[in-house]
Amino acid sequence: MLNGEPRVANVEPRLLLTDFLRHSLGATGTHVGCEHGVCGACTVRIDGVAQRACLTLAVQCAGRRVDTIEGLAGDQHPLGDLQMAFKRHHALQCGFCTAGILMSCADWLERPHMAVPTETEVREMLSGHLCRCTGYAPIVAAVLDVAQARALARKAAGDPGHA
Repeated sequence: MLNGEPRVANVEPRLLLTDFLRHSLGATGTHVGCEHGVCGACTVRIDGVAQRACLTLAVQCAGRRVDTIEGLAGDQHPLGDLQMAFKRHHALQCGFCTAGILMSCADWLERPHMAVPTETEVREMLSGHLCRCTGYAPIVAAVLDVAQARALARKAAGDPGHA
């Protein structure tokens, strides 16, 4: 399943998920950077967990849900809250690393670890991504902005989770 849509294909056993997504399914938002799992540009979510697509074989995803940047916002809006925060805080420049960073942030922010992370915790989470343009400060600000907004929304809704 790709971004909630069933997809079926026959692939070579050695085909990397990055190549399958980009060349077979047209999901070109997943970028191929270092091809060694170091830069994070290829990060997707597999069954809800951020993983490097350049280190994953396409066949390993049979029967699993794969989410890419193309599906991050969902069907209702062109951009999700995290993407809007990146836009508001100017947290991207060339954009090459952005899709992978957004996918890691989306996974991390949905984990029940804390209501609002600290700047240090956000920077630690981002340490698996290489960005040569932004200096990370606007990315950190965007993630903290979303975390705080989501915590306030949960509090307003009476949800005691993530406290």
